[in-house]
Amino acid sequence: MARRAVGGTGARGARRPEVRLPALKRHDGGGLEPDGDYDGLEFRDADLSGQDAGGARFMDCRLTGCVLDGTRLSRARVLDSVLAGIRGVGTNLVEANLRDVEITDARLGGTQLHGAVLERVLVRGGKIDFLNLRSARLRDVVFESCVLVELDFGGARLERVEFVDCVLKGADLTGAGLTDVDLRGAAPLDIARGVDRLAGAVIGTGQLLDLAPVLAAEMGIRVEDQRERAG
Repeated sequence: MARRAVGGTGARGARRPEVRLPALKRHDGGGLEPDGDYDGLEFRDADLSGQDAGGARFMDCRLTGCVLDGTRLSRARVLDSVLAGIRGVGTNLVEANLRDVEITDARLGGTQLHGAVLERVLVRGGKIDFLNLRSARLRDVVFESCVLVELDFGGARLERVEFVDCVLKGADLTGAGLTDVDLRGAAPLDIARGVDRLAGAVIGTGQLLDLAPVLAAEMGIRVEDQRERAG
């Protein structure tokens, strides 16, 4: 798929995943296993809370309505798969690899994706709170029509990442590196820390005005109304 320009700015748009699942076999309901190999399976309304699938591989899978409270998926590989309506608190995806994945209508809190690699991932709908993406690498990732609260991008690398019709509150960009990141579709665009890392991002005129106080504070500029000074 050809890369498209974003709004004529010369910034390159994200390449979205094109997941085409084969006929799937229903998972037998057994527990997940570390380093397990799951290929062409459908997990439907499964409670996977607290299970350990560290290092496992999910290929051509669909997880629908599954519960992932405290599920351990560190260093797991999720490839060419769809995660629909998943929900969970404290899901551990540290150093996981997600490639060509669609995540729709998720309800997640405190998910750990520290050091993970996300490539051609679409996150559409739902609400995600306190997502830890510190030191992660995101390439060709789209957040669309979702609510994102206190995402931590500290030290992360974002390349061709788009926010489309999203709410983005309390984002932390401390030490992050941004290349071709389109933030114009985030309303509000609320950056709690690391506003100095916005080089490499595209924002709208209105967003620039909203960010002006934060930018001024970051640069040590004191903003004072002349009339107030005269008084």
